[in-house]
Amino acid sequence: MHDIPPSTSRVGNPYDNAKAESFIKTLKQEEINASSNLNLSHARRAIGAFVESVYNRQRLHSALAYRSPDEYEATFGRFAVTESCY
Repeated sequence: MHDIPPSTSRVGNPYDNAKAESFIKTLKQEEINASSNLNLSHARRAIGAFVESVYNRQRLHSALAYRSPDEYEATFGRFAVTESCY
């Protein structure tokens, strides 16, 4: 009807979207449902602030050996980019 695909996952592989779905779950639980946004503009600013100040700097991620993304990049970022280029 609207030509919108139901998922970007490959057929038979439920793990393609796992990281994105995990992020959205966290965003909903810790920011969207926990706050009362006045309007769309306020919600956008609040979500951006949450991602920058909490999700990237404070929240520990099991996939990053329980480091924050900022801490992981500061420790391993240069090496990960170099390795992936070869």
